[in-house]
Amino acid sequence: MLILTGGAGFIGSCFLAALNAAGREDVLVVDSLGGGHKWKNLVGKKFIGIVGKEDFREMMGVGDFEEVDAVVHMGACSSTTETDADYLYDNNYLYSIDVAEFAMEQGARFIYASSAATYGSGDAGYLDTSVDLRPLNMYGYSKHLFDLWIRNQGLSESCVGLKFFNVFGPNEYHKGAMCSMVFKAVEQIRTTGQVRLFKSNDPTYGDGMQVRDFVYVKDVCNVMMMLLDRPQTNGIVNLGTGRARTWNDLVNAVFTAMEVESNIVFTDMPQEIATQYQNYTQADMSTLLRLLPEVHFNELESTIADYVRGHLLNKQPYL
Repeated sequence: MLILTGGAGFIGSCFLAALNAAGREDVLVVDSLGGGHKWKNLVGKKFIGIVGKEDFREMMGVGDFEEVDAVVHMGACSSTTETDADYLYDNNYLYSIDVAEFAMEQGARFIYASSAATYGSGDAGYLDTSVDLRPLNMYGYSKHLFDLWIRNQGLSESCVGLKFFNVFGPNEYHKGAMCSMVFKAVEQIRTTGQVRLFKSNDPTYGDGMQVRDFVYVKDVCNVMMMLLDRPQTNGIVNLGTGRARTWNDLVNAVFTAMEVESNIVFTDMPQEIATQYQNYTQADMSTLLRLLPEVHFNELESTIADYVRGHLLNKQPYL
């Protein structure tokens, strides 16, 4: 059995689709569906059942499981603007420790979600071997704390931590304000014919010229499937593309995919965002490419076209 926390979420549900496509259905989903449309991420997918986080914690405590060969831990609060530090400490750090210890007790393959938010401003670079990091928000700090715990316990050579950069793609629709700019751009173009981007808060960068390492969720899941099948391949590694692109590039690719003339309007950046804004992120992919030299990431324009035309403009947008 494979346990997939966050299995109804964005990356988790896409990974579940990848597991099903590979013929794997013995998956226990750990997640809370809430009152929104998150449940739609699971429609059409095959799995054993769904349990909530607190029930799962109790089940781990009493060892109430059949044989578990893998634990993929995608469950977390991923909001970079969440201010409840106690909640993030428990949900993203202490709970992750519980899941990791359970996986080790089971002798199971353990893969978990970290984040590029651990790098803070990025002034010190984006090397996944770095440990002296200064996250800009509590979300990033909670992820950094767990990365440190993994290293301090000597587990980084027996599991995989994935520092996700800017992941976008199908099944993110329940995330609200945390949805990708691709999703938001399509909605804005549909309603107004234009896309609004923040003006630059740094004279080094022109408006819309701030850069991010955008990575398609289907490419992410391909990497995760490779790692699941290679238990000797381990470490805390960056997962982006290694090719930074500007916000203007991304939005223009959306306009192209929708066959609409580009129309970008720049607005002032709110102060609460400006104080923790990253103007430049680009994954150093040397570790992952050394571990998986055959891995391939598709170009931004082609992945946006696939997402927009293959999902967002369809009546059935889910993966």
